[in-house]
Amino acid sequence: MKRSVLVFIFACMAIAVSAQKKSSMLTDSLYSDVLKGHRPYNVYLPKNYQENQDKSYPVLYLLHGLNGDHENWNSRGRVKEVLDYLAASGEIREMIVVFPDADADIPKAKHGYFNYQDWKYEDFFFQEFLPHVEGRYRIIADKGHRAIAGLSMGGGGATAYAQKHPELFCAAYAMSALVDIAPGREPSKDALVNAMRESVKENSCVAYVRNADDQVRQQLRTVKWFVDCGDDDHLLGVNLDFVREMHSARIPLEFRVREGAHVWEYWHSALYICLPFLSRTFDR
Repeated sequence: MKRSVLVFIFACMAIAVSAQKKSSMLTDSLYSDVLKGHRPYNVYLPKNYQENQDKSYPVLYLLHGLNGDHENWNSRGRVKEVLDYLAASGEIREMIVVFPDADADIPKAKHGYFNYQDWKYEDFFFQEFLPHVEGRYRIIADKGHRAIAGLSMGGGGATAYAQKHPELFCAAYAMSALVDIAPGREPSKDALVNAMRESVKENSCVAYVRNADDQVRQQLRTVKWFVDCGDDDHLLGVNLDFVREMHSARIPLEFRVREGAHVWEYWHSALYICLPFLSRTFDR
C-alpha cells in the first residue's frame, strides 16, 4: 500500500515538473553598424531549452512579409502555438526559430531583405545578424541544421538567400513568395516602395536559376526546396515561373498549390507542412 502511494506521489511530481517546462518567445535586439541602429528580433526557444545547458538545437530563420515585423509570425500566424503542438505530438524535433525584422523605423518606409540605397539589409543579415544569433543561443551552426523560410516578401528573401548561400542552408520553404516582380506591374506612388521592388527584380530568384551555370546548379541541388502558393494568390504566376525554371535546370523541389489567397489563414496552415518538412531535413 505504501509503495503504491509513493509511486502515485512520484508520478504526480513528474507530471508537475513536466507541466512547468514551457517553450518561450523572447524579444531581443542587436546594434547594427551596417544599418546604423538597433534591430529587434524574436526567438522561439523549445520547452527543453533550459533543462540541458549542453544541448544545442537546429535553427529556422522565419521571415515576415511586406509591412510586417519580427512579431507578425506569432501575433498573426500563431507560430508558437503550432510549434508547441507539433513538438508535443512528435511530428517535429525541437528547434530554435528566429524572426528577424526587415522593416526600418527610421525612415519607416524602408524595408526588404536586399541591399538598396542606404538600406543594406542583406549585408546586415549575413555579416552581423546570423553570427550574433548563433553565438548568443545554443544553435547547431552548420548547414545541416540551418533552414530558412518566409512568406511573400520574406518568401522571396528566403529563396534568394538560400540561392546565394547554399553552403549555409539545408532547406528553404517559400510561401506565396515574391520571387520576382511580374511584368507590367504598376509603379507605386511611393519612391521607396519602387526602390524596394527594383531590388526584388535585381535579385530575381527566377532569373538566378535561369542564368545559373552547371556549377551553381549543382550547389542548388544541395538545398531541399519547397514552394507553397495558393490558387487565388496574385503571386502564383511568378511562383509558377520559378518552378518551371527549377524543373528545366533539373533542381529537385516540392511544389504545392493549395486552396487559398495571400492571407494569414493560408500562411498559418502552411506551417503544418513547412515545419515537419524542415524537421525531416534536419534529421537527414
